[in-house]
Amino acid sequence: MSDRKKNIKRGNITGLALGIAIVVLLNIIAAFIFTRFDLTAEKRYSLAPATKKLLKKLDDVVFFKVYLYGDLPPGFQRLSNETREMLDEFRAYSDNIQYEFVDPSENPNAKDRNDAYRLLVEQGLQPTDLRVNKKGESSQLIIFPGAIVSYHGKEIPVQLLMAQLQQDPNKVLNNSIQSLEYNLASVIKNLTTAIKPRLAIIEGQGELNELESIDLQNSLSEFYNVDRVTLNKKINSLAIRIKTDSTHDVLINKYRAIIIAKPTKPFDERDKFLIDQFIMRGGKVLWLIDPVFASMDSLQKYNSTIGIPNDINLEDMLFNYGVRLNINLVQDMNALPIPVKTGQIGNQPQFDYFKWYFFPVLMPTINHPVVNGLNAIKTEFISTLDTVMAPGVKKTFLLETSPYARAINAPALIDLEILKNEPDERMFNKGPMPVAVLLEGEFNSSFLYRIPPELAGNPSLGFRAKSKPTKMIVMADGDIAKNQFHYSQGYPLPLGYDQYTKQSFGNKDLVLNVVNYLCDDSGLISVRSRELKLRMLDSARVAKQRLFWQIFNILLPVFLIVLFGIVKYRLRKRAFARPIPKKKS
Repeated sequence: MSDRKKNIKRGNITGLALGIAIVVLLNIIAAFIFTRFDLTAEKRYSLAPATKKLLKKLDDVVFFKVYLYGDLPPGFQRLSNETREMLDEFRAYSDNIQYEFVDPSENPNAKDRNDAYRLLVEQGLQPTDLRVNKKGESSQLIIFPGAIVSYHGKEIPVQLLMAQLQQDPNKVLNNSIQSLEYNLASVIKNLTTAIKPRLAIIEGQGELNELESIDLQNSLSEFYNVDRVTLNKKINSLAIRIKTDSTHDVLINKYRAIIIAKPTKPFDERDKFLIDQFIMRGGKVLWLIDPVFASMDSLQKYNSTIGIPNDINLEDMLFNYGVRLNINLVQDMNALPIPVKTGQIGNQPQFDYFKWYFFPVLMPTINHPVVNGLNAIKTEFISTLDTVMAPGVKKTFLLETSPYARAINAPALIDLEILKNEPDERMFNKGPMPVAVLLEGEFNSSFLYRIPPELAGNPSLGFRAKSKPTKMIVMADGDIAKNQFHYSQGYPLPLGYDQYTKQSFGNKDLVLNVVNYLCDDSGLISVRSRELKLRMLDSARVAKQRLFWQIFNILLPVFLIVLFGIVKYRLRKRAFARPIPKKKS
């Protein structure tokens, strides 16, 4: 064997050995270092750091029983596939994630199938009733786009489809897919959290009573320990005293956040001081405030009433923190209909529905974790707000009216007579106007220059002039958190459900998102702000050019293969057609 052949053989063996060594080394490294590569533009297959951290901490199996399975329409099939892919992503970071996809409609027996549907509803899943056409025949299809998640004997339902009024179905499905990571991760967090954070719903100043906020309290109780607290000028209502040594003690907050929902009576200055110092110690607050008092109760007896300023003695505090509530009422052409008596047949009154411009329906449009992808929000007698100078405080508007809105200053006449005439659209041109704002940063105490020096320095008072980094959200409508009642039977309805239009709005999800954002230390809520681009085909062009593109997609690959074969044949023919040079003798 010549030296040249020996060198080639030695080089091949060396290359093979080196290749095997590299593969073995990479496998050894991969066993200790886990990584994944996501080449999509919006990183749709990359989990957030908070989600990865949550999954790696799992100490036992979290089981997802997903009921979005079977013979589904294309959009729901896509949501089902995306859910499976997301759960597979979860499993890549934790072996404790297990799942099963179940078709709740697979049982051919109608009675057993309906019993299964009823059980799922009792467990908290909401069905979607669709009308589908197959081979020219129309049929009804009931789908449960949700899952039951279990861990250590506890179960929590999770909705995979986010209902949104007045939205294109494709956009609704896309928003639901965007929210998959947060919805699935948050239910894991809620199931695995051993000690729930504490919240307080403040009472004593005419706020929403327990029946008016019962669904809010029950919904929050799934994730938090909720107390109803009356301040009564007592320091220990919101704080506890902890001794640091034999001579010193400090005040710390008892609650992660407090909710002040629709107060109607003025706050005492000492109670305001307790709230102010709760904020200074890093506490979070959800303010649901009506700047103007107006009620539909008067309109049920009379055809008109007056909206008057609601003096609750909080204006100075909120102004100091960076927001001003305007003493006005919003009228919006995008509004909730109300029933109005239009006649009577025998003993039966006749009702028709008219848009009541004092009940704006807000469509969340801002890409922020609190409101991103939410359903429409129903309001009652809402006002506008503005931000003012507050050093060190960042302001973010969360909700706005539609562009077809206006504000009327209080005192304001509220008269059902406006329903009799078509509105002048030229007057509804002041929107969009902000009605909810997020404040984040370090706040100055509202009592900074109001406490005598000898009291400010009193250790037992624990006065702070500047807050720790914290945040609060202010909404200019207390009814956002108020649930309706079934009048004939007297039981409370779910928060956000309107018994007249039979529609469910996003009020409950909004308040839960707000509280989660205020109390979230893991950063998981930030996942809700991710945006997946909806790359839709032009349906008009698809219908017009369908045949062309079908033929194009069939013939183009064949043409390219034939062309490649011809080119390769010509190149080979040219190469072998060259004369072989003769060896010199």
